[in-house]
Amino acid sequence: MASITPPKYVRQVLTTLQARGHLACLVGGCVRDMIMGVHPHDWDVSTSALPEEVMEIFPHTLPVGLRHGTVTVMIQSRKVEVTTFRSESAYSDHRHPDAVQFVGDLTADLSRRDFTMNAIAIPPDGLIVDPFGGVQDIQNKIIRCVGEPERRFEEDALRMFRALRFSARLGFAIEEHSMAAISRCAPLAGDLSPERVRDEVEALLLTTRPERMDELIELGLLDSYLLQRLPPYSTLFRLNGVPRKSLFRWAMLGELLEEQGCIRASEDFLLRLRLDSRTIRCCSDCAAILRQAAPTQAVEWKQLLNRYGVETVTCAARCRDALLGGNSFGKLRSVLKSGECFSMKHLAVTGDDLLALGLQGRALGDMLQFLLNYVMTFPQNNRKELLLSLARDTEES
Repeated sequence: MASITPPKYVRQVLTTLQARGHLACLVGGCVRDMIMGVHPHDWDVSTSALPEEVMEIFPHTLPVGLRHGTVTVMIQSRKVEVTTFRSESAYSDHRHPDAVQFVGDLTADLSRRDFTMNAIAIPPDGLIVDPFGGVQDIQNKIIRCVGEPERRFEEDALRMFRALRFSARLGFAIEEHSMAAISRCAPLAGDLSPERVRDEVEALLLTTRPERMDELIELGLLDSYLLQRLPPYSTLFRLNGVPRKSLFRWAMLGELLEEQGCIRASEDFLLRLRLDSRTIRCCSDCAAILRQAAPTQAVEWKQLLNRYGVETVTCAARCRDALLGGNSFGKLRSVLKSGECFSMKHLAVTGDDLLALGLQGRALGDMLQFLLNYVMTFPQNNRKELLLSLARDTEES
């Protein structure tokens, strides 16, 4: 294991619990990351102390998940999630346990976890507790369920998405029995909330292997949101042709799924997955731009920028290049670098200037739009005196 030492505030939580006679270990993703030589973003502690005892021991706590045994311990504005060793009953909704029982046994606590790589613990003495062979699976780059795969997925259907997301993010292979269980349990994904599915899909899309979406779809995990699964020759490999930005990847996914007959329209697909209104609007506008002929002149790019905004037009240019080749993004970047006007805020005259000429109401708005269109075509003429003269002459004629 790489020599990554937990921060002082995390060690303080572990040693304080230990000093009070409780078992306490680092668990979950932070342990996996440490073994892989990656600095964890979050630190999770599992303990034999009951939630009430944790809250008594530490002066600053937040009972965010008290029902499930989790207390957030605050150490100098830093957060550590501390969860009591527990076992879980049946999962009627295939997502949450019907009941939680607190136990004093670390191995019992680890046995309820999803994958062996996440079922490893490190106590304060640094000696790894690995009852299910997670270290070896990490070394072999294998994602394997703890215990019976089908049972793990029946407990929490979201684990099927997590398996594919971890596979894409880490470059690990999913062990064959676990993969077969995903295929059998895929219909359970239909019971998951759209928000949970959306978050897992986005996390996968933002990895360096977004094309793994085709496997997720072929296993049937998105059947509730698609008209059909992918055809034999999927084009989702093109997802990697756009930068790892949420908007770009969602827009590209929508285009590819619509192109292959899997959805009617990107907007409908994203609405059903409960994406935010801004992303849905931008992706819908991006699709509209892609239905048009590619701009060939700078003024056409400026007209698009004026109508849709920089982010959406940039997204469309990136998607066009990934879908059809060419250099749309390069041409757009040249227009943006030119500094030429394409919006009212860069126009050399303002509404107040036109008010001074006696224009008001709709006439004022129409004149501003006329002047903007003029300047987008003749960028060198974006000068206040010239535009005011043009406005006077136009109004008088």
